[in-house]
Amino acid sequence: MKKILVLVTLFLLPISIYLFFATGVNNFGILPVLVNNVAEIQNFKTSSGAKLQLKDKITVLGFFGKEPLETKAYTYNLAHKIYKKNNAFKEFQFVILLPEGTENSAKILKSKISEIAPTESWKFGFGTSQDIETVFKSLKSGYQLDSRDASPYVFIIDKEQNLRGRNDDEDVQDGLVYGYNSADIGDINNRMSDDVKVVLAEYRKALKKNNRDSKIKPKE
Repeated sequence: MKKILVLVTLFLLPISIYLFFATGVNNFGILPVLVNNVAEIQNFKTSSGAKLQLKDKITVLGFFGKEPLETKAYTYNLAHKIYKKNNAFKEFQFVILLPEGTENSAKILKSKISEIAPTESWKFGFGTSQDIETVFKSLKSGYQLDSRDASPYVFIIDKEQNLRGRNDDEDVQDGLVYGYNSADIGDINNRMSDDVKVVLAEYRKALKKNNRDSKIKPKE
């Protein structure tokens, strides 16, 4: 009898493993689009005067307000748990939108980030309060900016300027996750870390497919 049980277990184990991964692909293969056409950020510039854009980039977008040094805990959470792991991906960027006049504070924060990872893909963009509000409202997240143009929530924007998130999260009443609370290390380390991986994996897969297709020569 023991031999029969062992044989049955060995037979069922590969099937169980297959079903586990198949389920994972179905549930997490693509992160849902929650909002289309997030406002472009062409009105914002870096401290060096360079313009910024969401189009053709995978972006983590944040709003840290008029006193960004007070949000340094958010910055460190994101830098350690998300940015450090993914900044080598060519088309991935962090963009934190700040009001004009906060350039010195942003410089201090960027110096601290450089101790964690290279900062080429971490960008602070400066604009007016109206510009910041316009972009934030286009996310249609239901969250609000505070009186300092700040929010602890950060957002994943894909190359087509769509907001990505969850529509079936069991820990949220309506299942919808528009953004990730950068003040909550658990939210960043678990939910957001997983979702960024899913989006990057989606584009890596598409890139590999395009590279394979480009190598296939048509018949003459």
